[in-house]
Amino acid sequence: MEQKERILELRKQLHEHNYKYYVLNSPEIGDIEFDALMRELQDLEALHPELYDANSPTLRVGSDITKEFEQVAHKYPMLSLGNTYSKAEVAEFYDRVRRTLNEDFEICCELKFDGTSISLTYVDGKLVRAVTRGDGEKGDDVTANVKTIRSVPLVLSGCDYPREFEIRGEVLMPWNVFEVLNAEREAAGEQLFANPRNAASGAIKLQDSSLVAKRRLDAYLYYLLGEELPADGHYENLMAAERWGFKISDTTRKCRTLDDIYDFIDSMDVLRRGLPFATDGVVIKVNSLRQQKNLGYTAKSPRWAIAYKFQAERAVTRLNEVSYQVGRTGVVTPVANLDPVQLSGTVVRRASLHNADIIEKFDLHIGDMVFVEKGGEIIPKITGVDLDMRILVGDKVKFIERCPECGTELMRYPGEAAHYCTNESGCPPQIKGRIEHFVSREAMNIDSIGPETIETMYKLGLLNNIADLYTLQATELMFLPRMGAKSAENVVSALEASRNVPFERVLFALGIRFVGATVAKRLARAFENIDAIMAATPLELMAVEEIGERIAMSVQQFFAKEENRQLIKRLKTAGLKFNLDAEVLEGRTEILKGKTIVISGVFNRHSRDEYKEMIEKNGGKNVGSVSKSTTFILAGENMGPSKLEKAQKMGVPLMNEDEFLAMLSI
Repeated sequence: MEQKERILELRKQLHEHNYKYYVLNSPEIGDIEFDALMRELQDLEALHPELYDANSPTLRVGSDITKEFEQVAHKYPMLSLGNTYSKAEVAEFYDRVRRTLNEDFEICCELKFDGTSISLTYVDGKLVRAVTRGDGEKGDDVTANVKTIRSVPLVLSGCDYPREFEIRGEVLMPWNVFEVLNAEREAAGEQLFANPRNAASGAIKLQDSSLVAKRRLDAYLYYLLGEELPADGHYENLMAAERWGFKISDTTRKCRTLDDIYDFIDSMDVLRRGLPFATDGVVIKVNSLRQQKNLGYTAKSPRWAIAYKFQAERAVTRLNEVSYQVGRTGVVTPVANLDPVQLSGTVVRRASLHNADIIEKFDLHIGDMVFVEKGGEIIPKITGVDLDMRILVGDKVKFIERCPECGTELMRYPGEAAHYCTNESGCPPQIKGRIEHFVSREAMNIDSIGPETIETMYKLGLLNNIADLYTLQATELMFLPRMGAKSAENVVSALEASRNVPFERVLFALGIRFVGATVAKRLARAFENIDAIMAATPLELMAVEEIGERIAMSVQQFFAKEENRQLIKRLKTAGLKFNLDAEVLEGRTEILKGKTIVISGVFNRHSRDEYKEMIEKNGGKNVGSVSKSTTFILAGENMGPSKLEKAQKMGVPLMNEDEFLAMLSI
């Protein structure tokens, strides 16, 4: 059949073009031509669903279907590496290997990528599973998300690969993507990612693979495992993997002497400053797999490899000005505006000064030459002043006393380092920030309204608080810049759909200081409706698990303000949910009241999240680590060895899922 042959040919062509563009960085066709081929394949696949292929290039865009991650046991444990911070420690490792092996050996040196670890399994040349590191014994199956990463081959090239093998590597977020993502989060008033590693780790665990695709992740692979690998040499296996279509760093080098290793470390310490992705060191491995096996493992790491960590990168530049940003909760953050300076692959123009105490600590003056550092945390920060360069500097930096946006006198609460603008209802960044928080995906999920639209509607007087959202009409929205009739209808539809958002997320969306998603859920479950929370005393609020005095006082103060009570009244009239859903209330018991429970392992009858829900529904408390206060561990298969060892030492009992369900009479 001609169309079947065309589908197979298009898939082959698009796999090859993906490889040339994302792995080799040498595209042969332009974006328009590539998109035309992709659209042709999508159209043909829609006509022939019987020809579905899980590894088709069309699936790179991901799906918006939310799916819980399955826990998968690793065939080979994913251990961490021991870290070294000096060449002397590298020499100790080299000598230890030499004494133990008592024969010639080679070392493979590689860049240490600063991302999130991933394990990929291929069978008959096709990607069948991608699993996170997890606890080293098991991880989450994130295959659908990894398939959106263009540099990960879905189908291998050539024919000399093993029938089945595993390859491990690092999922990365390139610097340019990271900077765009953080700029978007900053504009939306959201917390910035500290570094690309955190951003990549968060992206790969998103439930919606179509969102993962938009994060434009990359991946480098660096270790093969299996029964029929092409060579005994680790380096040689990587070169074979490169032929099969994997992205292998071209900096990888085979070394024979300690001086060769030192040369590699020195050259990478210079090279890393201009790389398009984050690195934090060098990995040093014995090359022979046979010798690796002979050297063996400690309880936590292999004896045949170590990681040499680079020193934090630092630069010196001039402080030109200190500006101030106001967040949605009123926190005023000082920002150092600097002469542009190259640091860890990016040009730095601004750095956080955090608060007034930091400014005072450094005795900052305009014109000072300051040390700027990224280190492990990629948001730049000032770490000191070069006092020897303090010549003809300007005025001493003094923290402002009034809000830079509305002029309100700033307040500093006892025990806190931050200064606040208390003009919640009249300070523009706070108003817009609260609206942006309210519509965010984790809150009301009104994704048709972004920061630019909010800015426009605020300027036009259409929005002054979150309740105003529910008075918007398509007829007034369609004339806004970049809106139109269809977009206006989408906004109204999204607002209508948000009326079904459950109470706990509505409570979180209100933006009460210190009340995150978890705290909102606990408050909603404890009090069941908004009126009970509004009437609660601080002591009653503090009786709820994990609610301390700071949170309790913040909640009480929020609802004590008449303007906030009127806001709730308007949102109730708009039809938002301010009571727990009946299905949440149904079947609640106190069987597990007072019990602290740790969940560990892989389960057959229910997912981990379902068991967490059962524990909460029956009055118990979920915790992540074992301690003397742990009542019992709900233990599945392949329970983490560290948790098991700790439980045995502390005498914490284990309970399997059948026993647990019997306790709940389920």
